[in-house]
Amino acid sequence: MAPRGPAPGRAGEGWDNGEVTPPGPRAPQPAHQPREIVVLGSTGSIGTQALDLVRAHPDRFRVVGLTAGGANPDLFEAQVAEFAPAFSGLGEQASVEAAGRPCDVVLNGMTGAVGLRPTLAALDAGSTLALANKESLIIGGPLVTARAEPGQIVPVDSEHSAIAQCLRGGGRDEVRRLVLTASGGPFRGRSRADLAGVTPAEALDHPTWSMGPVITVNSATLVNKGLEVIEAHLLFGIGFDDIEVVVHPTSVVHSMVEFVDGSTLLQASPPTMMIPIALGLGWPDRVPQAAPPVDWSRAETWEFTPLDDAAFPAVSLAREAGRRGGTAPAVYNAANEACVAAFLEGRLSFVEIVDVVGDVLTCEDVPLVQDPTVDDVLGADAWARAEAARRTAERAS
Repeated sequence: MAPRGPAPGRAGEGWDNGEVTPPGPRAPQPAHQPREIVVLGSTGSIGTQALDLVRAHPDRFRVVGLTAGGANPDLFEAQVAEFAPAFSGLGEQASVEAAGRPCDVVLNGMTGAVGLRPTLAALDAGSTLALANKESLIIGGPLVTARAEPGQIVPVDSEHSAIAQCLRGGGRDEVRRLVLTASGGPFRGRSRADLAGVTPAEALDHPTWSMGPVITVNSATLVNKGLEVIEAHLLFGIGFDDIEVVVHPTSVVHSMVEFVDGSTLLQASPPTMMIPIALGLGWPDRVPQAAPPVDWSRAETWEFTPLDDAAFPAVSLAREAGRRGGTAPAVYNAANEACVAAFLEGRLSFVEIVDVVGDVLTCEDVPLVQDPTVDDVLGADAWARAEAARRTAERAS
């Protein structure tokens, strides 16, 4: 069995920055019994792909825990029957319990703030946390970073997985900036005026990725990229001024690290989550044939363009929330989730999603706590959802 606990190592010297230390390099390990994994959110996109990986590599991985939210009970029942985990259950409390059980890796593939307590449980248990539930890190902020041991969190977002891989090429004092790539979503190149009449069906028609409805709309508004800027800051300890976003429509280059000598390292693969999921479960080792590589025998053009902040202000707003710190990112995330729900139900226009999030984040009575408890974070989350709903209703009246 692979050793339990945080994956050792740092991404070069100089990463002792008081933040979550990026997972670092380690020599490939000799063959062992399958690594024991717990999958939270097993019926979602990340969870089902992770289980596909387990099916393809039963010699490397063994499922010992499965949980889901309960939206697809038939699929969950079939997964439990197939993998026969030692523990399974539906709901948040089941996920907290599963995350705290002894295992090698906990994959948190849940969606939304409900993933916070399971993230903390996995960290407290000493398991490696393969983190796809970005919201738990973003809203938890100092709560999560304080509990994470060096190298314990392995990011599963494709952008942050790419950065973690690129950081193997240099130390913290050699990094000039991080460059996150964004597909631009279905509305790349449009002005704010062009976005006024966007429908939910149009927003859900992403050109390169297949994702759930909330994440797909977040990609269209670029709120998702704003969340990823905050996530990159928390994971890698890089200041907000040194985290850039560029638009890359084909989503082949997943992100880049620019070093002080002018070198830029990038990670490229066709648009797929299988590679970051495989790295999350197997870190620091790569899983053979996790996904097809780029076909270098074909002519290919990679386009990069600056982000239009006027048309898509969500990233700038996220930077503001990140700089304010404490519970501000929780307010940003929760207000957005409430606004996306209102947009999908026809109660809010597309451009109003980010407008309302900005109003909620900057209102006078926003609950900002710099060193929050779990209750503080969840309280700010609940307040932001209610405030966003109130402001949405005002706009409709």
